[in-house]
Amino acid sequence: MISRTRDAWYASTEVRLRAAHQTLSQVSLPLLRIALGVVYIWFGALKLTDSTPVGQLVANTVPFLPSHVFVPALGAFEVLLGIGLLIGRWLAAVALLMVAHLAGTFLVLGTQPDVACQHSNPLMLTMTGEFVVKNVVLITAGLVLVGHIRFVEGALADRAPARGAVPAGARAVEVGSVAVRD
Repeated sequence: MISRTRDAWYASTEVRLRAAHQTLSQVSLPLLRIALGVVYIWFGALKLTDSTPVGQLVANTVPFLPSHVFVPALGAFEVLLGIGLLIGRWLAAVALLMVAHLAGTFLVLGTQPDVACQHSNPLMLTMTGEFVVKNVVLITAGLVLVGHIRFVEGALADRAPARGAVPAGARAVEVGSVAVRD
């Protein structure tokens, strides 16, 4: 009797976990894309309005560029990336540009090691160093978006008669801006 009850509990738990996984699978990438888009717009707008001390860090990282032009231009680029992420069109290109942009933030570690590290020790990061190194996570998020979109587009090209087409009777799931057959 107890064994049946336990088996029933395991079975119902498995059903609930599978349903939760299905839901998370459908919403996690769009939520990641939207969160990244909001952050990019926010941080870019701060640079455009000269409302962030990060502008000075950027200017000091590339001292050979005129900061009064470069920092607002970088802010505008970030706002455009954010809009691209929110819209979800050309997502692979937008995410690759995002990854390239974030890779550029590591210039701080090379051009301003005294600002990024304590006592010239690259393992002892300052707040600025942590601010830069955390971009590894954002780069990974961009690569996840690129990899997933490339995978989905490839799967659609192999399986669907027309790009984005979903056969009658199949359930479509939207991932970014691409309909995927279930």
